[in-house]
Amino acid sequence: MAYDEKLAERVARHFDAKKVPHEAKRMMGGLCFMVRGKMCVGVESQGLMARIDPAEQEAALARPGCKPMDFTGRPMRGFVFVDAAHLRTERQLAAWLDLALAFNPTAKKSRKRA
Repeated sequence: MAYDEKLAERVARHFDAKKVPHEAKRMMGGLCFMVRGKMCVGVESQGLMARIDPAEQEAALARPGCKPMDFTGRPMRGFVFVDAAHLRTERQLAAWLDLALAFNPTAKKSRKRA
């Protein structure tokens, strides 16, 4: 299991309950949830990746269990990881999912590589 399947099910249930059309795609060893054709959140073995408004990143990083997303030694603005230990309740998870969903309409789509 490359990602936390129970967490992925919780994410899907949250999106379904809010009637958010989404698509789950396997990416980078995890499961990515696409909303409006854009990466919104991802689930990996240790927790959740959330794509948030870069203007909200500093406040998000001050929250328990949150750290910058850093695959290459250089953190990406607007992307954070949240440790699974801080996503135990539905309320904790919903706070992060709703933050990512709030940014999604203004997020830019990634360009497809040729």
